[in-house]
Parts: sequence; C-alpha cells; structure tokens
Amino acid sequence: MNKTRLLVALGLIALGVAAYWFDLGQYLTLDFLRSQQNRLQEFVVDQPTTAAAAFFAAYITVAALNIPGATIMTLIAGALFGLSKGTVIVSFASTVGATLAFLLSRFLLRDYVERRFGTVVGRVNQGIAKDGAYYLFGLRLVPGFPFVVINLVMGLTRLRIWTFYWVSQLGMLAGTVVYVNAGTQLGTIESVSGLLSPQLIGSFVLLGLFPLATKKIMDAISAKRTRKHFDRPDDYEANLVVIGAGSAGLVTAYIGAAAKAKVVLVEKDKMGGECLNTGCVPSKALIRSARIMSDYARRKEFGLFGEPATADLAKVMQRVHKVIERIEPHDSVERYTELGVDVRSGTAVIKTPWCVEVDGRPITTRNIVIATGSVATVPPIPGIQTIEYLTSDNLWDLDELPRKLLVLGGGVIGCEMAQAFRRLGSEVTVVEMLPQLLGREDRDVAAAVEQQFAEEGISLLLGYRGVAFETVDDQQLLRCESDDDAQDVAFDKVLIVLGRRANTQGLGLEDLGVPLNQNGTVEVNEFLQCVYPNIFACGDVAGPFQLTHASAHQAWYCAMNALFRKLKKFRVDYSVIPYAVFTDPEVARVGISERDASEQGIKYEVTRYGIDDLDRAIADGESRGFVKVLTPPGRDKILGVAIVGSQSAEIITEFVLAMRHGLGLGKILGTVHSYPTLAEANKFTAGEWRKARLSPRLLDLSERFHRWQR
Repeated sequence: MNKTRLLVALGLIALGVAAYWFDLGQYLTLDFLRSQQNRLQEFVVDQPTTAAAAFFAAYITVAALNIPGATIMTLIAGALFGLSKGTVIVSFASTVGATLAFLLSRFLLRDYVERRFGTVVGRVNQGIAKDGAYYLFGLRLVPGFPFVVINLVMGLTRLRIWTFYWVSQLGMLAGTVVYVNAGTQLGTIESVSGLLSPQLIGSFVLLGLFPLATKKIMDAISAKRTRKHFDRPDDYEANLVVIGAGSAGLVTAYIGAAAKAKVVLVEKDKMGGECLNTGCVPSKALIRSARIMSDYARRKEFGLFGEPATADLAKVMQRVHKVIERIEPHDSVERYTELGVDVRSGTAVIKTPWCVEVDGRPITTRNIVIATGSVATVPPIPGIQTIEYLTSDNLWDLDELPRKLLVLGGGVIGCEMAQAFRRLGSEVTVVEMLPQLLGREDRDVAAAVEQQFAEEGISLLLGYRGVAFETVDDQQLLRCESDDDAQDVAFDKVLIVLGRRANTQGLGLEDLGVPLNQNGTVEVNEFLQCVYPNIFACGDVAGPFQLTHASAHQAWYCAMNALFRKLKKFRVDYSVIPYAVFTDPEVARVGISERDASEQGIKYEVTRYGIDDLDRAIADGESRGFVKVLTPPGRDKILGVAIVGSQSAEIITEFVLAMRHGLGLGKILGTVHSYPTLAEANKFTAGEWRKARLSPRLLDLSERFHRWQR
C-alpha cells in the first residue's frame, strides 16, 4: 500500500474510532429522531436552504463512509422535507455518497484484490463488462440488500464510474420513495424493521429480478430474430454435427459419443487434421532424427569415436510417415465408428442453424460445432508466384535435403524446422521481421535460443522483412530489408512459416451472417457460441491459441455447452495453458511472462535458477538454460514460469499442476524429487525463492544461538 492509500486508510480508521468513542450512533436512532423532531422542523422552516444543504452533506458523509444510519436519515428526510423534496434530496445524496464509497473501495483495495485474486477477478470483470449494469440495477431494487456491500464489492471491479452512478440512482429510487414516505408518517412507526413487510420485500425481490429476466428474454428474442429467416425442423437426425476431424473436432465428437448423444463427424480430407498429418506428429518425428544426428556429431564429447554420419532425407521422411501411420488408428474412422460416432467424408456447408449439407446431402441437427482448423499463411511478396515454396502443410513431401534452406519466419515452427534441417546438413538462414526469434517470449528466453542457433551455424537476419523473390543466373534470391540495410539471401528451397489463418472458407458462414474477428477466426463468446447460440467453434478456427492441447481443452467446453447448456453452461477457462517450443534447448512456458506482466501492470518478482548447476543436466551434457518463475511481491503464488533447457516441456508439468490447483513454491519445495533428475530444477528454483526471503536478523539470532550451544 502506497503512502497516500495508507494515510486515507488511517483516516477512515480514526473516524471509525471517533464515532465509536463519542457514541455518534445514538444520533441515528428512531428514538433520538422523535425527541428532536420539533426542533429540527423549526430549523427547516426558519432556514430551508441551509437545512437542506446541511442534511444533503450529512447524508453524503454517512453513505460515503458506510456508517450505519442511512435508513434513519431517509426517514428524517421524509419527516422534515416531505415526500417530494425529501425524495429528491435523498435520491441524489445517497447516490453521490454510494459513488464516493465505491471510489474509496476502488482506491484502497482494488489493486490488492486484483494482484491476489487475479484469475477470479478477471472472470468477474468479463461478466461486469457485459452484464454489470443489469446486476447492479437488480440489486439496487431490493432495499433489504445491504447497499454497503454493493458499494464495496462493485468498487473492486472494473465497472465504469458513470455506469455505477446512474444505475444506482435509478435503482434506489423505488426504495427511497418507500422510506421517505414512511418518514412523513413518523409518529406511526414503531421500528425500522417494521417498514419492510414480507409482502413488500417479496415485491422488491421480484422487481430486482425483473431486469435480469428482461435481459434473458431480450437475448432469447435476439437469437430468435437472428434465426427467423430459417425454417426449424420438427425433428433432428443428430444431436451434434462436428465439422472437422482434427484435434478439436475429434475430442468434441468423442465427448458427445461418450454422453450417448447422436454425433455426426464430417471431414473432407484426412482424419487427425493438421496435428497428425502435417503438424505436431511429423515435426516431432523429424526433430527426433535431427537430434540423433546432433548427438552423434557430439560423440567425442562422450568418449565415443566413429565415422561421421550423413542424413538421407528420403529415409528420414519414410520414418516420419511410418510414425504417422502408427498413430493414425487413434484418430481413424474405424475407432470413432466403434465409439458410436457417425463419421462422414465430404465437404460440409452450414445451410441453416439446424442443417448441414455434406456433399449436397442435408443433416438436421440441434447443434453444430465448427472445428475446421487453419491453413498456412502465404504473404503476397512480389515474385512468390515464380518459385516453388514450402509450408508446414507440404514440407513432408520433400525427399531431398536442400543445400541452402531459407526459413521465412522465426516463430515456433520456423525455429523448430530451421534447427532440424541444419542438423541434418542444410545451410539454413532464418529471416524474421521482429528484432528477436520467438516474438512472444521474454528477451532472455529468445537470446538462449539465438545463441544456440549461432553456435550451430544457423544464419539469423533479425529485424529484416522479405520484399521480393527473384532469380538471377539460375539462383533463387529473396531481397530482405531492415530499417538501415538490405541483403539478398540465396536459397534452393524456401520454407514459409508466417503463421496460420482460420479455415472458414466454403462453410456458408457469410450467408448465415456469422461474424469473424479481424484475424479471421470465428467470433465466439465465453461459452464458445457464435451469433447463433446452437453453433459453436473451437480450435484454430476460433483461437486465441493455435495449440493442439488448447484445441482439445476448448472441445470439452463446446461439447458440454452444446449438449447440456439448458442444464448448465461452462465458461471456457484459459488461465493455465502450457506452451512449448521443441528446439534444442527446449522452451516451455505457462502463465504470464515478464513482458505480459509489464504490459498488464502486474507487480512481480523473479526467481531464477541456472540449470548449468543441476547434477543430472551436467551428467547428460545438457547443462545450459534456466528456470524462471514470476511471483507476486512477498508471496509464493506462481504467476508464470519459463524454462529453457533439455526436456523443458516435460519439466514444466509440475508447475502447470501447481498453478491449476493453487499450490505455491512452498509446496514444491516441500515435495520430494527423485535424484538425479532434471525435475529437481523445479525444487531448487523454489529453494532460491525461499533463500532470498530468509530474514538476516533471524539468521543472525540463529548463529548466536548455536554459538551459545557450543
């Protein structure tokens, strides 16, 4: 807490103590009001403007400082100023006071709450941004609900100040009129609690539910209006049609079948999608061959000798395809048919919110899930149409090792393939328009990969962009430019890996009016629904991640919301999504990075452990890299982790589990790890965090104690 906040908090505490010490509450009771009613009314008659202003200021103070007594003061307003004038005074004074209480809560507590409970608060703020005014209005309509709590809690959110003000003024008006009117009949009131009969409370509760019910009704009307141009079938052939049999589509279909729903899965190409056929599986098989080549090149380091090895890319690719063939049964038509899924081959077009045509044959369905994945992005660089370029989709047809390989793009795929082909024997140049490789990562993470690439002889042109392809004397060239330089890069083959775009073409989304985001993905809400509440999207076609495990994660929410949303809806949770780059050294991350924390204004501390000191890493000859953990100042809660080193993608799993279940570094430090293992790095990192927070004074006292013991 900064100095200003501390002073304000101390001031509020002092006011509270003074109010208790001088028993100021006695002046806000029904008995005191009755005893002073005549004197107060004489003052109002003699000086009406001064009396109104003084009362207005007093009411604001009581409301702003959350002092119990607003109810009594509302009665006083009715007794002194009458129904009309009293209602006006209380309406504005109570709203101004509530807004000041709201601002005090925000000033004193919001930053702390967001740091401490960032994930939960983030989800709350998403709801507030969408429906905050409705919820606030509903709560304000129920005078029995403690408004003090509303002011404090809303102050912790990102609700706009003006929204809080006008909704509060409007929402509290009905209750204000009831209490001010009661104050005009002060002599008949026996107790404050007697003002709220069960019937009156029930009426206000129903009134409070009205705006929320209205919103639900309006949403339903909006959805119905959106679908009014389409004929809804009387019955359905399927409960769920899933378009696309990649990671997202397969998991969605699997869950639907497990729930005993009638599921139709449509795929126009190969089962398994990009991950099995052109992505994760083949790339890791290729990286494995390249790693063995690298290990063999280091043989003398381990006391081994023999002839140098050479790579036969055709044989390497044969193994890659055999790996795909071995994994194919996991994603095959036969397996999913046995699970109860109706698998159909063909091109799917969504004709209505309840009808999908597959090669012209209609399928009626209650729900549709779009899981069509993504395709490689090819930039419109002049001259590109004159060359035969490779992408991550057609790379696997290559059967001859390029002598000179140009990799255009220094992201995940670009880095993985650049290192693999360099280790297999190609001369490799990477051109990246950003000033570093792996643009999403912190600078120290990217620097570790760049250093390794430089040691392996990979040429890096960072901060350069490709501007034109051309052929000079039978040599293919890419003209590259930076802010202050230009270079021509010669190549035999060029691999273009500049990202992937959502595969939405030909689905009929334009005819249905399904909106897309600026990056081409389908626009979905927190339940993964598009503009039609029974049409969902997940995986690369929905974003925000292009990760197989993230697609599978989204698929669970799609399946559950599609099949069971009338019983319960599930908001998709992206709070703990791990991510890995399978270079050597590997890069793994979960949670926020230092860059993310700085951009989001999150205060953090960094604990770092160098893997060069880890026994198992030294024994394996892999003593490089580090573990970096971000925590809130003074606490062991894990905000984010980055690991650079051998098998980082495996090691980080412990941190993923800890973050998912709210375990801090202290729990990891107290967990026994096998020796010698690379996973010990996690425990040693936690030990570094603990060591940095040992009290020098306690250590000094401990030293004195043990000296005395001797």
